[in-house]
Amino acid sequence: MIATVNPATGETVRTFAEHTDGEIETRLARAAAAFRTWRRSAPADRSRLLARAAELLEADKARLGALMVLEMGKTRRAAVAEVEKCALACRYYAEHAAAHLADEKVAHGIVKYLPLGPVLAVMPWNFPFWQVFRFAAPALAAGNVGLLKHASNVPQCALAIEDVLARAGFPPGAFQTLLVSARRTECIIADPRVAALTLTGSEGAGAKVGEAAGRNLKKTVLELGGSDPFIVLPSADLAAAARTAVVARMINNGQSCIAAKRFIVHAAVYEPFRAAFLAALAKLKVGDPMADDTDVGPIATADGLETLAAQVDGSAAAGARVLHGGRRLPGPGFWYAPTLLADIPRAAPAFAEEVFGPVALLHRAKDLDEAIALANDNPYGLGSSVWTNDPAERTRLVEEIEAGCTFVNAMVVSDPRLPFGGVKRSGYGRELGSFGIREFVNIKTVVSA
Repeated sequence: MIATVNPATGETVRTFAEHTDGEIETRLARAAAAFRTWRRSAPADRSRLLARAAELLEADKARLGALMVLEMGKTRRAAVAEVEKCALACRYYAEHAAAHLADEKVAHGIVKYLPLGPVLAVMPWNFPFWQVFRFAAPALAAGNVGLLKHASNVPQCALAIEDVLARAGFPPGAFQTLLVSARRTECIIADPRVAALTLTGSEGAGAKVGEAAGRNLKKTVLELGGSDPFIVLPSADLAAAARTAVVARMINNGQSCIAAKRFIVHAAVYEPFRAAFLAALAKLKVGDPMADDTDVGPIATADGLETLAAQVDGSAAAGARVLHGGRRLPGPGFWYAPTLLADIPRAAPAFAEEVFGPVALLHRAKDLDEAIALANDNPYGLGSSVWTNDPAERTRLVEEIEAGCTFVNAMVVSDPRLPFGGVKRSGYGRELGSFGIREFVNIKTVVSA
């Protein structure tokens, strides 16, 4: 079902009919026709339209933010900030796309970066605007056109994004939303008019889309799950580390691939860190996501709440200690208490699985070697945060942690200027920065005799 379900109340607000096969065919034909024209557009014109999209996003951020609150439950403050970040990405590519795609003289030839065609984006609900714009801005700037298959619980966000880009002046067919269920995505991937695809989502979704793309020999970028380590060593500023740790875990109600999830703390500072983390956790306000003083809102979906509760209950049954929370909250909607688990055995679901919600996992490490080993003892490799003021420790952590990024004495965030993506089962390819815009281009060698 494609529907808006308010996670704060559990109420189905609005349902949407899926696009028919005929409507999908119309949109695919429109995308192919738009690409034939858009690929020849001047870089300056593409930049102008992206800059206009940024203006529209900022002017309408309150309404667009409220849509995100309604459909997936993030706090209003976070939702408005997300719209502002989308505007930042549009401006970044408006200003830098031409330089990133400029011809390069190499040996006796020239390397050109040319658009591929319609790019299909299969996007998740947790950052309904940002995930889309970090694909759409570089794709459009490169001369591609976009097709969006968004998560089925954020249809109004998907349609609003299409509307923003249309009002910015992008030609008909340059960016279209497809209201379809996941089961119909494979047929769209197989269509020869779709040149490439990108997915942000779960490991399972990535495997299915990657398999379908492989059968059809389509270029893909996959940004999948994460169980990011947050390592704290004795040389760190402990107060800053603990304060940041709670923010890094609870961002987006704990539903972020790059949220810190596994807190690996050196034995020498484990107890004071645990106490500081618990104190900060106890102060968090769970409540109405539209209220400015709310820190943590609901889980986005009923299924997500069930999965989270099962992971925590299963981990407790396996021997993990619940230091705080560990329960659903009463009332309508999909609510779960901010939680801290410790002494998590290897057999517990939370040891290796991605835990998507306001649940932190606390581990003790006897030394740096064990901290690095624990960090890497996980199938994922998206982000990592390390806290140390020792240069030698910093070098080892940066070079040895298996992740797409490492932030030193800071929490992990994405930035339009920097490449973003993972290794291991967190996917492959990169978004953002110069690397992101070059993922969906034909890197063409030209040699003239």
